[in-house]
Amino acid sequence: MLQIFLNNRESYMRGIWYTLLISLTGTIIGLGIGILVGVIRTIPASKSKGQNVFLKVVNWLLNAYISIFRGTPMIVQAMVFYYGTAILWGWNITSLQAAFLIVSINTGAYMSEVVRGGIISVDKGQFEAARAIGMTHWQTMKEIVMPQVFRNVLPSVGNEFVINIKDTSVLNVISVNELYFTSNTIASNNFNFFGTFLVTAVIYFILTYTVTWILGRLEHRMDGNANFQLVGGNQNQVAKIEDKVGV
Repeated sequence: MLQIFLNNRESYMRGIWYTLLISLTGTIIGLGIGILVGVIRTIPASKSKGQNVFLKVVNWLLNAYISIFRGTPMIVQAMVFYYGTAILWGWNITSLQAAFLIVSINTGAYMSEVVRGGIISVDKGQFEAARAIGMTHWQTMKEIVMPQVFRNVLPSVGNEFVINIKDTSVLNVISVNELYFTSNTIASNNFNFFGTFLVTAVIYFILTYTVTWILGRLEHRMDGNANFQLVGGNQNQVAKIEDKVGV
């Protein structure tokens, strides 16, 4: 196994690079799509009938998008996008561009439900308090809700990133030079399929384990220390009161 890796280390490293690049980019863009879709789908009904009709149409389209991309395999989506865009609209996109597009849109469909669930989990009293002081839905999301949602959905985002690292292997059907495609090429040259793909399995495990460990440390850092002291205005007020009473 070591000899196989050393003899083909440049090819393996190129496959690892494309796998990480596609999965990371797709996860980040997909998270952006998920946040946008999740926020739109939680817009409350208004007094305007026209706006309510428009929101119903938009929600119907977004539900269709989510259902289609969650209900079909990524390998099929890859084939449809890569060849369909050329047939229907004449787009001559590369396999790498198609890979970014497919992974991003697919991830967005899953993340939109995660974000929507995170928004719904926030206490309704916070929404009511925001409306009471005249904040719009977008201001409420930006200033109050989303900071809480991001912390709550971080484990799901990390899980989706790990899934994307593994699922990029299906992109070999459109000749994306990711880790699986590279391994298949190496195995076809040395005729040692077992040893080659055993090396590939070890690499996938190292990638996913490392990403999981990093995200776990990030979650722990965001939680903060178990023992903390209150800082800011309240602490200053307590100090002033203590000075006045001579404590």
